[in-house]
Amino acid sequence: MHVVPGLKVLYFGTPVVLISTRNEDGTANLAPMSSAWWLGQTCMLGMGNSSRTTENLLREGECVLNLPSAALADAVDRIALTTGRPVVSPTRAAQGYRYEPDKFALAGFTEQPADLVRAPRVAQCPIQLEARLVSAQPFGVPEPVATAFQLEVLRAHVEESLVLPGTRHVDPVGWDPLIMKFCEFFGGGENLRPSRLAAGWQMPHPALQA
Repeated sequence: MHVVPGLKVLYFGTPVVLISTRNEDGTANLAPMSSAWWLGQTCMLGMGNSSRTTENLLREGECVLNLPSAALADAVDRIALTTGRPVVSPTRAAQGYRYEPDKFALAGFTEQPADLVRAPRVAQCPIQLEARLVSAQPFGVPEPVATAFQLEVLRAHVEESLVLPGTRHVDPVGWDPLIMKFCEFFGGGENLRPSRLAAGWQMPHPALQA
């Protein structure tokens, strides 16, 4: 039997993407997000308008889309409630966000130079996609609160062990992406760890409802 609960959040599950961009002063910013989908060599991202990443993408026109494996859940969670904006809005502060100028260091990640864009790659991520901005459109109803970014993937860097020998394809069995479902971290179908983001957004967790 189906019910009609009037869902508050439509966040059924997508891979986590760590977007690295350049700040105006040339330093690196890193933001985890999971509103992304892919078609051919194009990626669509949905980012809130208040984020430093949105600001950087609109100004710089390029980024790196780093795809973490499930094994990196702890590192990703360390930067989940951080922002690259020095002034934290009251709404975000109430959710637990704080300003962090060096998210690479906080997560324990290493900056790795990209080939075609100025933003750095995340060395620990098995898949890294250098990309340029194609277009940006306001997104959301009744008032746009986000931006939909269309990005062209210029170059893909893939851990050699994940490439099927003799092909240009990723091994779907060997690749275990970090998945976010309703603000919770999953990998291999299992809930990996408590999520700071879920706590900040006051998302209910089944284990807490028993």
